[in-house]
Amino acid sequence: MKRPIHGGNLDWAMSLMNHETATQVVDFSASINPLGPPQSAIASLKAGIVELNHYPNPDYPQFRLGVANHHHLDEKYILPSNGAAELLTWIAWECHELEGVLLPSPCFADYKRALKTFGVKYQFYPLDDLEKGINSPQSSRLAILINNPHNPTGKLWTRLSLQPYLEKFALVIVDEAFMDFLPPQNQESLIDFIKDYDNLVILRSLTKFYSLPGLRIGYGISNPQTIAKWQKWRDPWSVNSLAEIAAVACLQDKAFQEKTWQWLPPTRESLKQGLDNIEFLQVLSSQSNFLLVKTRIPSTQLQLRLLRQKQILIRDCVSFPELGEKYFRVAVKTHIDNQKLLDELNKLSEAIVKNQEWLS
Repeated sequence: MKRPIHGGNLDWAMSLMNHETATQVVDFSASINPLGPPQSAIASLKAGIVELNHYPNPDYPQFRLGVANHHHLDEKYILPSNGAAELLTWIAWECHELEGVLLPSPCFADYKRALKTFGVKYQFYPLDDLEKGINSPQSSRLAILINNPHNPTGKLWTRLSLQPYLEKFALVIVDEAFMDFLPPQNQESLIDFIKDYDNLVILRSLTKFYSLPGLRIGYGISNPQTIAKWQKWRDPWSVNSLAEIAAVACLQDKAFQEKTWQWLPPTRESLKQGLDNIEFLQVLSSQSNFLLVKTRIPSTQLQLRLLRQKQILIRDCVSFPELGEKYFRVAVKTHIDNQKLLDELNKLSEAIVKNQEWLS
């Protein structure tokens, strides 16, 4: 089976494990909130089963209203989507008449996939340049895509540092799929600028924060003209009824949101410190629910060792060419799961230091 370019591919993991089942795998490869799905979402799904014999309303009024209330926006700025991935298709088509798109390096592989679909040219900018200021003589004919917090590093930029790009580029796409993991007072979303800049598009995902990747639910935020245009381009029922129902329940679940904001920072810091104490690892600081780790052991070998012997799946970074075998990414999970990972990595480190074994 071909090596996946995304995390969370348990079918691929199982193909390497012989007799184990997927439920035995401790999956650190997908950055999903381990506290979810919320019970409010589960209850809404059970109650919503009766809706399966009806087509969903293609305008998704309840979901749009829920998002609008959540962000204090008018509904006309919001487009429900089949996860944030669907929106990348329409963004790529939106860009096909421009000179090209600037992408962060490293970046999520689906950005390139979407642009290649429509033959859109792209080039990369280093993350450090985003902070220093990216200047291009053709910026009025270019789009720029910004990932905030950035995947896979977890770096967060301030909204004020990003605002100048709204004045320079023809189109500014900001992927905020992981922004929800920061409490409101710490978020650096550009949503507050949406009414002032018609060239701004924001992507949001509900699948990661609320642990609903199997339902595929997200939304785009942009000016009403762009939203109406994309609504005409797309298939009429891209979001299923159950996804809409669960999403509405999640957005209203303040207790779950607060629980996550209280849980994540200390748990992430504990995992980071534990990884930093391991001889062959170096961890980057992160503002999201994952950590990028530099390793002196090739990440695919380390991944295979942990998977086959301990049923632990980490995310190699081979799909990020700039990172390759020198890095891996891990989600922040429960304390028990995090400790299991740390215990196994510590045992491996001790064995390497003592020259008693190497990866097999």
